[in-house]
Amino acid sequence: MTKRLLYALGTVLTMVLLLVDFASAQSPEAGRLFEQSCMTCHGNASVEKAPDPSVLRQMSPEAVYKALTTGAMAPQAAQLSDEQKHLIAEYLGGRNMVEGSGDAALMPNKCASNPRISGLSAAPAWNGWSADAGSGRFQTAKAADISADQVHRLKLKWAFGFPGATAVYGQPSVVAGRVFVGVNTGYVYSLDAATGCVYWSFEAQAGVRNAISVAKVNVGGSAKYAAYFGDLRANVYALDADTGALLWKTHVEQHSLAGITGSPALYNGRLYVPVSSREEGAGVLESYSCCTFRGSVVALDTSTGQEIWKTYIIPDEPKPIRKNSKGTQLYSPSGGAIWDTPTLDESHHVLYVGTGNNYTEPTTDTTDSIMAMDMDSGKVLWWIQDTPKDAWIGCGIYGTSDNCPKELGPDYDFGSSPILRTLPNGHRVLIAAQKSGMVWAHDPDRKGAVLWKAQIVEKLALGEITFGGAADDESAYFGVRSGGIRAIQLSSGERRWSAPLEGDPRTDPRAALGQNAALSAIPGVVFSGSYDGMLRALASDTGKVLWEYNMLDEVKTVNGVAAKGGSMGGPGPTVVGGMLFAGSGYVFGARGRPGNALLVFSLQ
Repeated sequence: MTKRLLYALGTVLTMVLLLVDFASAQSPEAGRLFEQSCMTCHGNASVEKAPDPSVLRQMSPEAVYKALTTGAMAPQAAQLSDEQKHLIAEYLGGRNMVEGSGDAALMPNKCASNPRISGLSAAPAWNGWSADAGSGRFQTAKAADISADQVHRLKLKWAFGFPGATAVYGQPSVVAGRVFVGVNTGYVYSLDAATGCVYWSFEAQAGVRNAISVAKVNVGGSAKYAAYFGDLRANVYALDADTGALLWKTHVEQHSLAGITGSPALYNGRLYVPVSSREEGAGVLESYSCCTFRGSVVALDTSTGQEIWKTYIIPDEPKPIRKNSKGTQLYSPSGGAIWDTPTLDESHHVLYVGTGNNYTEPTTDTTDSIMAMDMDSGKVLWWIQDTPKDAWIGCGIYGTSDNCPKELGPDYDFGSSPILRTLPNGHRVLIAAQKSGMVWAHDPDRKGAVLWKAQIVEKLALGEITFGGAADDESAYFGVRSGGIRAIQLSSGERRWSAPLEGDPRTDPRAALGQNAALSAIPGVVFSGSYDGMLRALASDTGKVLWEYNMLDEVKTVNGVAAKGGSMGGPGPTVVGGMLFAGSGYVFGARGRPGNALLVFSLQ
């Protein structure tokens, strides 16, 4: 069988996977299935030959699936359905299963040539999580090359299908005329921004759900351009941006459930890596020793990957506190995951992060906080806690157990990056959007003193603002889970407008209208992707919808992969050089839609 035939079969498999909404690598349902089916032996110290779950999590999902179907564990797994074996394999492996079909070398649209990157300033770019250093996700008029009165002319120019993917949760970065993007199969791709032809692919150890940053670097005495990103197993990678060859790989956290969800921030020879975890889901399982993870920020040398400093959000190591009803040892303190990309204050050499909730009691005062660190040393300069006593591990959503905190918190952590802006009066402000739907303004020059707070939803609730908003010089814009987009004044928090956004009648009426994906902005326009599969452009002064596109339809792709878009629940669209790039298909929430497409629009 030829490689091309194998690739063609892989495209058929892609569509089959899209019809089956397999749980994500963070699925607590898959965790319970693993506990019920496997942990009688795995995790039982009396069974000597059964590897601990932390060892199993170092295996690829393909290796786990093979062990369950035709390997050593086939007899023990005989009672499981094939779908259940897939769930367990992907839960342990940290990504979707792919049988080699994601390789760019097998694709029919390989670029005819691969000219080396000669510089990063000649062409407009969206490099990393935000186009601006303050995490405002704002692209200038010159770099965007799209104006508010032109937006209605956006048409689909090309689409790229990701083989085997069911979630496109890596945000596309556009640098030097190339698109860099990762998906839940663990594959990262480099594409030509103008045509979609593929330069190369790289398979990471786990899914890649952050934006890739590119910079010039000296490796082994020679200058190169490197692409940096992290995966869901807490590995950070540097690739040759021209060829996709691995330059270095660093494992930044030993905890078996640690991962990189926020995008590493790049500045002046250092990579600032936020570390989060999947322990909130696993913590509900009574066979699991909840909880021992502590969030952190790690600074790496961009040339070598060597750790320069590491700062834990919770400084004290977890200690045994009690045993649950099954005799499993429980620990505290824990939590403080960093889900967001660090915001870099280059002029003051400070970085800011929003921190997650505690997992266990007693709680600590650095969680649910906005925190400032020195970029050189990692020293914590100050923090302000906006929600105290928030201990949460998914109890009530993922089930209940004796591991649950006695006083269950609201899970109001910060999942989005603080936005740094300078007001017309010269004062600076950090805008921090909390999952509750509350937006806080902190003064970065007075140790985070609260300037104002604004409740932008009718009722505070879990997950109202998850992945962040956008901001220009006057306003900040946020999408909310309960539906619609709000615009508020940077100086006061007062509401400028509210756009409820009605669903498209072509979509499933049961689909949520939530706007949880990060927003993006250019002068006069705010872009938003939503659960209902609609990609929209709104006027930034009124909230009026200027343009929309239904992403749920199947599209013809430049690489011949059967593909369609889906919900946008995490990363936002990027705008560069007269084009709009949207990774479409992220099931964030029970009613989201899977997808496997990169959709690229231009003015026509």
